[in-house]
Amino acid sequence: MYSRYAWPVFIVRLILVFLLSACSEHENFAPVKSYDIASSENQTKPAETKTEARDNVKQVIAAGTKYYVVKKGDTLYSIGLRSGYGYQRLAVWNRLAPPYTLVTGRKLKFFNSNQEDRASISKEPSKSLVKKTGRSSQKKLIVSNDNKIVLKLNWQWPIEGKIVKNFTQSGNKGIDINGKVGQEVGAAEAGKVVYSGKGLIGYGNLMIIKHNEMYLSAYANNSRLLVSEGQSIKKGQIIAYVGKTGSEQNSLHFEIRKNGKSVNPLSYLPKK
Repeated sequence: MYSRYAWPVFIVRLILVFLLSACSEHENFAPVKSYDIASSENQTKPAETKTEARDNVKQVIAAGTKYYVVKKGDTLYSIGLRSGYGYQRLAVWNRLAPPYTLVTGRKLKFFNSNQEDRASISKEPSKSLVKKTGRSSQKKLIVSNDNKIVLKLNWQWPIEGKIVKNFTQSGNKGIDINGKVGQEVGAAEAGKVVYSGKGLIGYGNLMIIKHNEMYLSAYANNSRLLVSEGQSIKKGQIIAYVGKTGSEQNSLHFEIRKNGKSVNPLSYLPKK
């Protein structure tokens, strides 16, 4: 037989079960669905598309930049090309060894922090050495001292033509020389091709020649490129044909870069 307390206890339990069941069905006591905070944040910030990553790689790094943070899709070669310093120099400055693996977010230096290395590169002589063989053939010699080897650069015009946009008008980014479509473009000095293609926005068919550790020259908006990357070039060698700029004007865009910074080509080319 049940004790006299058994029935009251049974009734109390029954009431509690009924109340708990009612609370679970009421909207104020409905269970809360858990979610992943990280997943929610990722949904509000869409991942970078392949096109955006490719466009980031193509953008030219502004002259005078001292530090650069590696972005997704960057390689040491592309950064060296866009900055004008070249991947080999960046590798030395940042103590990178082959295969030059970069981690997104890493900060790269665009200068040499080693005082001894910087002291090994002498300044330009205050007086330019001038060879006079007539007014039209007057040329300036650029003398630099790199690793105790004296290198002389004797520039020449890449094409004959009128200057349609000077250094100031181009925003200190070289000059535009008027020409005819298909006109031959000659190398302004001997060197090695470090870029040949259409990878930089606004430059069309572009070629970049490295002359030494200090100087580069660039030839843009060509209709056709005749030499490839890694090829050694002689001074005056035909490297491309003149094309059209975005404004449909027949001209060659020409730049000279010193230590990655664009300089006025008219200060280096012989006077016409």
